[in-house]
Amino acid sequence: MLENYFPILLFILVGLVIGAVAIGVGWVLSPNRPDAEKLSPYECGFEAFEDARMKFDVRYYLVAILFILFDLEIAFLFPWAVVLEEIGAFGFWSMMVFLALLTVGFVYEWMKGALEWE
Repeated sequence: MLENYFPILLFILVGLVIGAVAIGVGWVLSPNRPDAEKLSPYECGFEAFEDARMKFDVRYYLVAILFILFDLEIAFLFPWAVVLEEIGAFGFWSMMVFLALLTVGFVYEWMKGALEWE
């Protein structure tokens, strides 16, 4: 039974060896000449102008969570579209209920002003 897993183990080992060799070759061949300019922190090519531990507005996190939520919900449409012929009318109407609930949630968030950015 365990011999069925040998190709998977071999694949993992070959991947690890190739990755380790690539990192090792890069470490050995790359020049290492640090200076103050290379070691200085920067943001988008500019010097850091505030503390890295500054607080963000809660609305930033709320918008990010809502984006992830709706983005993941939309990801459910792709497998559904692939098997739509197989699942028939029940699958179609189940997805319509799902999309209706998703739309109600989106409208609720919109009406509450969660998507407004000042």
